[in-house]
Amino acid sequence: MITSPNCVIGSNDLHDGSMIGIILAGGYGKRLWPLTYDRPKVLLPLAGRPVLDYIAEKLTALNPPINRVIVSTNLRFQPQFQEWLQAKEYRNVELLPDRSRSEEEKPGAIGALAEIAEETDGDLLVAAADSLFADDLRGLIDLFREKAAPVVALYRAINLEEVMRGSEVTLDDQGRILEFVEKPTEPKKTLVGGCIYAFPHRIHRRLEEYSGLRLPRDEPGRFIEWLCKQEDVYGCMLRDYVWDIGTLESYKAADEYFSRKALAAT
Repeated sequence: MITSPNCVIGSNDLHDGSMIGIILAGGYGKRLWPLTYDRPKVLLPLAGRPVLDYIAEKLTALNPPINRVIVSTNLRFQPQFQEWLQAKEYRNVELLPDRSRSEEEKPGAIGALAEIAEETDGDLLVAAADSLFADDLRGLIDLFREKAAPVVALYRAINLEEVMRGSEVTLDDQGRILEFVEKPTEPKKTLVGGCIYAFPHRIHRRLEEYSGLRLPRDEPGRFIEWLCKQEDVYGCMLRDYVWDIGTLESYKAADEYFSRKALAAT
């Protein structure tokens, strides 16, 4: 048994259960223009491969496997996503575009997730396509099975400036999230929530409730911030860092890191 303050990883295999993977990839990458004016951010090259490859491989390599992985896209870039998928050998990955063709029309990550959750039957493992991680997510899924409650991936930010671009998280001694502050103005801790979540199927009702309140729909962290005030949500510490491809600087930093990693592996 391996134990951390926030997450318990047992020696037994995960028990069977219906789980659907969702990769959020419907954004327009406006902060990376002009690089992303004519192609989606998650299809930009990172160490010679599309960013999306890294997340898709993580979800399709889970053991036990999940039978269905949905990549949430948009209509504008759908042909490029189709070209990407046709070049791969994934048997359980499908594309599901929202109805948008521009930044102004998009439903936001929370809106797209709400639509998918309403039409699917199973628990959800959700990851933003522009959040790269090294963890195999086994601990996160184990904790989710144990608690039968939403679980958020956590990691340590390098500095407080990074926390200001993400979310500041406070836990109790049971790993329950006491406070989740998206885009904090004066953070004091470096514990950050990553855009990687495990949700029970009933989450579709919470997503519907959140949407009805007309709260921000673009940043998944805003939904988590609200959800923690409605019910128990747990945090699971990942074994490594999470690279958020949100700005030109972070994209370049991730490209340099993964390029060095690929070179070291040869």
